[in-house]
Parts: sequence; structure tokens; C-alpha cells
Amino acid sequence: MKIRFISFILLSVAFAFTTMSNSCNNEEKPDELTESTKGNTAISESNDAPIEPGLGTTILMTTNYGEVTILLYDETPIHRDNFIKLVKEGFYDGLLFHRIIKDFMIQGGDPDSKGAPATKQLGGGGPGYTLKAEIMPEKYIHKKGALSAARMGDNVNPMKESSGSQFYIVTGKITPRASLEQQTMSVSAQQENALIEQFLKTPEGQPYMTKIQGFQQLYQQDKSKMNEAQSGINAIVEEIKPMALKDFKPFQYTEEQKQVYETIGGTPFLDGGYTVFGEVLKGLEIVEQMGNVATNPGDRPKEDVKIISMKIISK
Repeated sequence: MKIRFISFILLSVAFAFTTMSNSCNNEEKPDELTESTKGNTAISESNDAPIEPGLGTTILMTTNYGEVTILLYDETPIHRDNFIKLVKEGFYDGLLFHRIIKDFMIQGGDPDSKGAPATKQLGGGGPGYTLKAEIMPEKYIHKKGALSAARMGDNVNPMKESSGSQFYIVTGKITPRASLEQQTMSVSAQQENALIEQFLKTPEGQPYMTKIQGFQQLYQQDKSKMNEAQSGINAIVEEIKPMALKDFKPFQYTEEQKQVYETIGGTPFLDGGYTVFGEVLKGLEIVEQMGNVATNPGDRPKEDVKIISMKIISK
């Protein structure tokens, strides 16, 4: 665990601060839920006036398989407001669920999929910006029916910023609670990494970041010194942990979340890595039908699975 953690710090944290910028348990790679970041600029809010917190906003998504009602969480306002903005603009109307993997998820929101011929490669389109992550696995998990934001992988996106438009709805499968223990460790490690990254951005953490950059430069100049660089960064991380993690409590699934995974199902190996910002209220059977369609190599459905329209039905 320590070596894996320190490798992340060396190759992701240090890289992130000098350039400003996964597979999980042999499951489908989360970083394949992607959108090209070329020309993208992260945003933290939409141009529309924020919606007052309340019961959430519901969206009616009409597809060629039927209607699905989606709740957007108020606790993820960046993603909520952006999704509402795009719905109002008609952005999603006519787009495809261009990537579907049985017992995993259905993914859509690529504007390049509108009217796309069967031979066109999809998955790289978007509105030209990314969204600040709003990841809170202690409250929102990847249960069946969860609405989550696609994103580029950690190697080019260590801050886990979301695609500006691409999303996925979880289909997943039943997961015994005994299998969740490894994931709790993974989520905790990701949270620790995030807190350490945040600390390194502060004035108090800057001297340590300078040292980390020095070890990174050592590794870049001489790849044979990777062990020396890792050991140096390891020592720095251990030194700053008491400061960066002073209020940190390791992640644990609640009893209710465990029951959800072992009775309803989902994709727990994505928890802590992607922003969950809503869920299906009605029409989960429609999502399941879409999730079972035949696909070509590359996971694109053989016959189009289309979003006919989306509209706001309540706030």
C-alpha cells in the first residue's frame, strides 16, 4: 500500500504541481470514462443563477427506449447547475449513449454523437470546459441508478475534474459486503492523497512541495534513481501527514450503503474517484434495458440508443 501510495505522489502530485495539471481490482478502467481535455478550462459554477437548495431538481429524459426521471442533488451544486444549463440549452437532445457496458454503466453526453455514423469514434467531445470535482462517497455512492460525471484519468487529471457534459448512469451488479473492505481502503487512500495535495498548495506546505519537485527532477534526469526519489518523497509525506491529515477519519461505508450494494447493486470500485451528482427516480428498468443492448468492439451499441430530449420538470 505504501509503495502504491508514494508512486501516486511521485507521478501524480509532483507532476500536477510542476505542470498544473487505474484500473481497479481487474474491473473496467474508470479512466476510460473520458472526454478530451484539449482546450478545456475548468469552471466552478454555471452562468445561470444558482438554484436555492431544497428537494433537488428533477429532469425528464426521454429516450428511444422510454422515459427516465432523474434527480439532481443540491449538495453537488456545480454539477447540478451545469447540467440544468445544458438541459435548458437543449444540449443533450439527439445525443447517443455512445458507450454501454453490461453490468457496469451507460455513458452519454458527447456532442459529437449527434447524428454520428456507425463508424465514427466517439467519446472525445464536450462543451469546452471541465468541472471542479464534488466527490463525497460518505454520502453518495455508485449504486445502481446513480448519475455520475465522466472524466479523464488520474494520469492527466489528478484533481479528478469532471467532463463538462459527459455523464454515465450506473447499472452495476450485486456486491457482497465482504468485498467492500478493499474499496474502503482505496477510497481512504484517495482522500488522503487529496488532503496532502491541498496541504502542499498552502504556504505552510510550499517548502515540502519544493523538496518533492527536487526529487521529481532527480527522477526525470536519471530514471535509475527512481528508488532514491521515492524514498525521499516517502520521507516527506510521512513528515507532513500529521499536519495534512490532522482531522482525517478513514472512510467507511455506512450500514445502509452496504445494504444497497448487496441488495440493489452498483459499481463500488468507482467510489471516491468520480462525482456522483444525481440518481434515477423512475425508469430504472429503462436504464437496465439500455444497459443490456448488443454492442460492437469499443462498446458502442450496434443500434443507436438515443436521448430524444431532456427537460426540467421540477425544482
